Amino acid sequence: MDNARLNEEKRIAGYHAAGMVEEGGIVGLGTGSTVLFAMERLGARIAEGLSVAGIPTSYQAALRAREYGIPLASLDEHPKIDIAIDGADQVDPRFNLIKGRGAAHLREKIVADAADQLVIVVDRTKMADRLDAPVPIEVLPFACSPVLRRLTGMGGRPVLREAVKKDGPVITDNGNLVIDCSFGAIGDAAALEAAISAIPGVVGCGLFTAFGKKMKVVIGDGRECRVLSL
Repeated sequence: MDNARLNEEKRIAGYHAAGMVEEGGIVGLGTGSTVLFAMERLGARIAEGLSVAGIPTSYQAALRAREYGIPLASLDEHPKIDIAIDGADQVDPRFNLIKGRGAAHLREKIVADAADQLVIVVDRTKMADRLDAPVPIEVLPFACSPVLRRLTGMGGRPVLREAVKKDGPVITDNGNLVIDCSFGAIGDAAALEAAISAIPGVVGCGLFTAFGKKMKVVIGDGRECRVLSL
């Protein structure tokens, strides 16, 4: 699929998600290219008179939200969120997700947990029969070597994520490192999420398996979008 068509599908999905935000809503703002389209449309709705507040999941999301005129708030002010809009690297038929290509999955999981409704916006290339992408794992720098060893012992192939346009590893907004770990086709995503999260030093895993019941998946598909729920 060419980039122009892919971007159009992302725009369609993002715009639809922004239309789901209601007056006075508290909105979790995920990190990633598809969510940027949702922010763009949300900013236009705010200019038309909509009153909302956004809780960003990263520095990038906060910067983009300000560009689009979206007022920002925090979880301290709003520990309960009406709706969170976010993307995903992969979505399976049971609405298990792999997230974290943007290294914001820890904050995204916190915001998803606080939200009454989670809207995942994707283009159709992100839909998969089974999760098999590398799983991003946020880890304390002090624990990096032991965590790499433990992941290898679980049958994974872990790689410390290196930065682009900067020497050395990626540093998250929380000051931690990111390990991308390949496990091949994942049979039991919930069990793998629990096993990874139980490793001392791991502070965030890119498997999201607990949110299917409150999730809607908005898929850009050609010139239209599909909205799926369990």
